[in-house]
Amino acid sequence: MLNALTRAHQIEHMSKTEYDLLIIGGGITGAGIALDATMRGLKVALVEMQDFSEGTSSRSTKLIHGGLRYLKQLQIGVVKETGRERAIVYENGPHVTTPEWMLLPFRKGGTFGEFTTNIGLKVYDSLAKVEKNERRHMLSKKEVLERVPNINKKALQGGGYYVEYKTDDSRLTIEVMKKAAQYGADLVNYLKADGFIYEKETIKGLKTTDQLSGITHNILAKAVVNAAGPWVDEVRAYDKDEPVSKKHLVHTKGVHLVFKQEDFPLTQAVYFDTESDGRMIFAIPRSGKTYVGTTDTFYTDDKKNPVADAKDKAYLIEAINFMFPSLNLTHDHIESSWAGIRPLIQSSSSKNASDISRKDEIWHNNSGLITIAGGKLTGYRHMAEEIVDEVSLYLKKNYKMHIAKVSTKNEPISGGDVGGSIGYHNFADNISRKAQSYGLTLEEGHMLALKYGSNAETVYQYAGITNDSEEKYGLPKALYAEVIYSILHEMVVKPTDFLIRRSGKLYFAIEEVMQYRQGIEKLLSDTFSWTDSQYEQYVSELDRAIADTKH
Repeated sequence: MLNALTRAHQIEHMSKTEYDLLIIGGGITGAGIALDATMRGLKVALVEMQDFSEGTSSRSTKLIHGGLRYLKQLQIGVVKETGRERAIVYENGPHVTTPEWMLLPFRKGGTFGEFTTNIGLKVYDSLAKVEKNERRHMLSKKEVLERVPNINKKALQGGGYYVEYKTDDSRLTIEVMKKAAQYGADLVNYLKADGFIYEKETIKGLKTTDQLSGITHNILAKAVVNAAGPWVDEVRAYDKDEPVSKKHLVHTKGVHLVFKQEDFPLTQAVYFDTESDGRMIFAIPRSGKTYVGTTDTFYTDDKKNPVADAKDKAYLIEAINFMFPSLNLTHDHIESSWAGIRPLIQSSSSKNASDISRKDEIWHNNSGLITIAGGKLTGYRHMAEEIVDEVSLYLKKNYKMHIAKVSTKNEPISGGDVGGSIGYHNFADNISRKAQSYGLTLEEGHMLALKYGSNAETVYQYAGITNDSEEKYGLPKALYAEVIYSILHEMVVKPTDFLIRRSGKLYFAIEEVMQYRQGIEKLLSDTFSWTDSQYEQYVSELDRAIADTKH
């Protein structure tokens, strides 16, 4: 259990334990490694200097997709691996990942024509081993307009229709973390790796600093994996050993804009090419909004806090207004936005950010440090398997440990025990009938069941133990229950943890953030007994986050 109330005690426990594996980085890659390793019987710890998924894994396009555009770049291996992983991720957690039919319009003079779209999607289906009911089919111009009436009719010839998977990237990450914790992993956010501990020339652990208390701790481990995402090179620089691989990361920025449905009405996800440079852009309906992305530009600024700047926004708005000319969108129509950093492996031949491979690589140092770099959200499970295979070899060589290989392919993540994709909606319908006995409406129960899957009844229980949530905090029972659950099971310690990463409200329900933030801040303050300075700090952090979405 990722209980924020016992977080300090857990760190103390970690400082007195020697682990088989210590992971640096609490994004989807680190989470996947923790799950795979604990299932193999290893004693595992993970540290994250920010909140879980705060760096990159909450800032993606929020799709589990095979990367159709990588086929165009002939990155066959990436398409094959990630395409096949999509269905596995979906089956193991249908409460955080759902199929989304995607329309790929083709027009005269565009990036894709009818022939290339048809062939490309056919090859895509084959490489990704797409199920028969989700295989592509082609649409006429009339059929495209029926699905997307406001699309640019000029030069439109038709469209391809195929399935991708929509996800909540941050919730996917936390559900994988929670599953790893169920298997015995010790995972902590806001605990920064500051340097390595050595025995002779070999790494034997980490020096860490608690970012909330300032207290330092040493954590010992037989093996250490660097899965720090955009900060991989900084972690490698801590190591006094000269790295075997001379490769390094290059960072690119991806920006997304969110619009109200009344400003950008869309009921069908569209994957379209821009007029200016032919880059492919997603426009996706979600939670009563439409979001659009992404850009892909080299980035060298603050990795902790990337934002969508005026140039990014202008690029996307120009692309939208070309493909949907009747909208006439401007900067003023943007309701919120987010930006994320892609940690990609440097390639001397790539002058364009979009041309850099998304493939992952594993790097070894003579000190024993193992680094995982690059990769995509979709391929997290397969990447984790590869890195734990390497860890197993290291432990066998240096400690004579024999670790049996265990597959996570059919292992539901936390909340995923719902009977797979087939049983998910029946499960949600059935469990939500219990909601009323906890003081929730049937609708609230169903919403929570869809979001939390097999953990839903635990959330209901927190609604049932309070009678003063509205009176004391001005929070509806369902929202109060979510906040309490997130503290006790998902290590939420700040308002931003809940409002950005555990709920996504800052991006897709900004009006609820403004309506309920004070109640959530007070609830967290009462729960953790914040000092005045802590209260001011955490409120200011949320203020800045809200401002950044409007930047």
